Amino acid sequence: MILLGVAVCLVWIYLLLFRAKSRADPPVRGRPPGRPAAITALIPARKEAAVVAQSIGSLAGQRYAGPFRIVLVDDDSADGTAGIARQSAPSGQLTVIRAQPLPAGWTGKLWAVSQGVEQAGAPDYLLLTDADIVHPPDNLATLIARAEGGYDLVSYMAKLKCDSLAERALIPAFVFFFFLLYPPAWIRDPRRKTAGAAGGCILIRREMLERIGGIAAIRGDLIDDCALARAVKRAGGRVWLGLSEHTRSIRDYATFGEIGRMISRTAFTQLGYSPLWLAGTVLGLAFVYLLPVALTIAGQPLGVAAWLLMSICYWPALRFYGRSPLWAPLLPLIAAFYMGCTVHSAVQYWRGAGGSWKGRVQAKT
Repeated sequence: MILLGVAVCLVWIYLLLFRAKSRADPPVRGRPPGRPAAITALIPARKEAAVVAQSIGSLAGQRYAGPFRIVLVDDDSADGTAGIARQSAPSGQLTVIRAQPLPAGWTGKLWAVSQGVEQAGAPDYLLLTDADIVHPPDNLATLIARAEGGYDLVSYMAKLKCDSLAERALIPAFVFFFFLLYPPAWIRDPRRKTAGAAGGCILIRREMLERIGGIAAIRGDLIDDCALARAVKRAGGRVWLGLSEHTRSIRDYATFGEIGRMISRTAFTQLGYSPLWLAGTVLGLAFVYLLPVALTIAGQPLGVAAWLLMSICYWPALRFYGRSPLWAPLLPLIAAFYMGCTVHSAVQYWRGAGGSWKGRVQAKT
């Protein structure tokens, strides 16, 4: 039992020092004097009537000196998404097109994005964003400044809604787990293979997108944001990912079931649809998150130490979302929920319902 306690404490010391803690970002350098970069924002939208007006309005209100236009691709919406979008931006700034029928081998989102790329023409950069993302007025300017500092892909992890009980309990952990898998310092290090991005807000150089073979290069990937970042890094490009306090998602996840389905949609995809990886992940989560609780109950002081280290690691994510540190000791319970969602993701995949999103099954067995 003591050896188990030592092992799990060492795991949390490693996570605290090398994964959960990110170094300060390098300074932002803007584009040299001259022509401002031209940007086209691409928004794939499927049944987004509840949120699209705020998203389009935030893009239309950008304080950016360069050429900027918006292309929304309506992916077979039946709720008036396209019409609401047209009313939310000045005439001439927004182009709305209807997605063509989905071909085999493509996910719906990436098929819509690819058609947006064709419509975009030849800007310097493409902003890939979602219909539920609200951008602060200086978002384009800060993204471009970061990219012109030497990056080919720049991405903000948008701040998700954290209002309902389910959101308060689970959303900070979603961001915490994501950055354990994709440490920002590792992503921006060209010597490491780790690459990640957040699909709600990605700025990519058009030339780099063409170099990797366009959106078609990742056409079947459900976790398309990280797949795009990997493709850029493999092509010799540089990638930057960070949190944004003011780039926000306004999508509601009012219940535990809604968040569970959001996690389940891609959890087994992250494991490569491998039963062995699934078993290893369940065992790993149990060891790292549940063992400290079991050791504590058994009266083992090392269990208490591991639980404390875990809570310290989790505290920055809670602080970012304005949550009390009293949530930190509940991380083992939250991890158990995520474990259940991962198993559910595998079961859904084996049932032929994997990757389900707004009535479309996208993970093919």
